[in-house]
Formats: sequence, structure tokens, C-alpha cells
Amino acid sequence: MDSTRLMYIAAAFAVIVLLRLGVKIVKQYEGGVILRLGKLDGVRKPGLNLIIPIIDRMFKIDVRTVTYIVEPQELITRDNVTIKVDAVVYFAVVDPAKALLQVVDYQKATSQIALTTLRSVLGQSELDELLAQRDKINTRLAHIIDEHTEPWGVKVSVVEVKDVLLPEAMQRSMAAQAEAEREKRAKVIRADGEFLAAETLGKAARIIRNEPPALQLRYLQTLVEVAGQGNSTILPIPMELFDGMKGVLAGRTEPAR
Repeated sequence: MDSTRLMYIAAAFAVIVLLRLGVKIVKQYEGGVILRLGKLDGVRKPGLNLIIPIIDRMFKIDVRTVTYIVEPQELITRDNVTIKVDAVVYFAVVDPAKALLQVVDYQKATSQIALTTLRSVLGQSELDELLAQRDKINTRLAHIIDEHTEPWGVKVSVVEVKDVLLPEAMQRSMAAQAEAEREKRAKVIRADGEFLAAETLGKAARIIRNEPPALQLRYLQTLVEVAGQGNSTILPIPMELFDGMKGVLAGRTEPAR
């Protein structure tokens, strides 16, 4: 009786151990890679999974997006400007089996590829391109890094160059250049305004010269504007008087015969 009870206890204990070894829970953000006798047997989905103890072995791979921050790197652009650049890379595992079997440490490998690609691509770019076409460079970096990590089952979604640190001398030169550019635009705008004003005044003078009533209207408008100030006494003079004065002045200036 005692021996039978012991056998039952041993059997129950063995069943518990086997269940503990054979039951695996894969979380929603994981992929369970099964190796059966060292060979790939597939990837198990999230939830409760049963494996064969001792024969099967499960490796859980996190498939969430990983954020890798590239520390500031000092490099020389194509136009021989020394700068410091930092960036951030977002990537995630899309094939857990490849991430386990094709590379020893996919996170470290991806970070190193991102680092070397950043130095290579930015080293082939000019400073103006790096400052003005940031989106284009980010897209190019993401495409190149993703090509290298695709065999590992890793998808690089976004690469962003965060900041470009310039030497102080270069910052002063760029500030002076920007100030000169703004001053040049201001002078051009001022000159265009003066040209348009002179052209408009010329047209107005020709109209007034050819249309005497226009001169009379302008004269009256000027009187109204002056009277609106309230600090002057206005004595209206008929325009015909000016015509008479013109005749007198013309007679005085006529050469003697």
C-alpha cells in the first residue's frame, strides 16, 4: 500500500514537472521561436503553448519597437566642415526566427549598423544639404540601415538626425552671412518700393499735366488735408490766378529784341 502510494506521488510529481516544462506562455508583445532538437520548428503565437519537454526549446523574442539613441559623433562633411551629430533610430523585430538564428545580438548589430551608416552618409553630404534637407537625409539613412538589417528580421522604421552642432567660428560666420542676406533683401525691397513710387508719381504728373481739372481736384484735396490739422489758416487762391502769374513770368523772361 505504501509503495503504491509512493508510485502515485512520484507519477503526480513527474506530471507536474512535465507540465511545467511543457507549458509556455508567450506574451502579446513576444514571438516564441521553437527549436526541436536544435532545428527550427516554427514561431508560436502569443498565448498558451505546449512544447515537448527536453526535445523542444523555446526562445522568446521581443517584437516591440526599440529606440536607440546615437550619441554625438564628430565627423567631417564633404565640404571639410567638422561637426557633431546625434540621431535616434527606431526599429522592431518582424521575423523572430531570423532575429534568433541569423545574428547573435540583433539589437547590438542594428545599433552598430546605424552608427557606421550615419557617419558614412553624413560624411558624404555638404553642410548646407545637411541643414536644409534634413528629411531627405533621414529617409536615405532609414533606407540604407533597413537594407542591412532585413536579413536579420529587423525593420528600421524611422531615423531622425536630432541635432547638428557647429563650431563657434562657423556659427559666427553663418550668423554674419544671414545678417548680410537679410540686409541685402531689405535694400532690394526698399529700392523696388522707391522705383514703384517714382513710376506712379510720374504717371500722376503726366495725367495732371494733360488734364487741368485733375490739378484743380488735387489742389482742393491738399487744402482739405491741411485744414484737417487745425493749426493753420487757409486762404484759398483760385487756380486762374496761377495761370495769370505764369503769363506774367513768361513775359518777363522773354528775351529783348
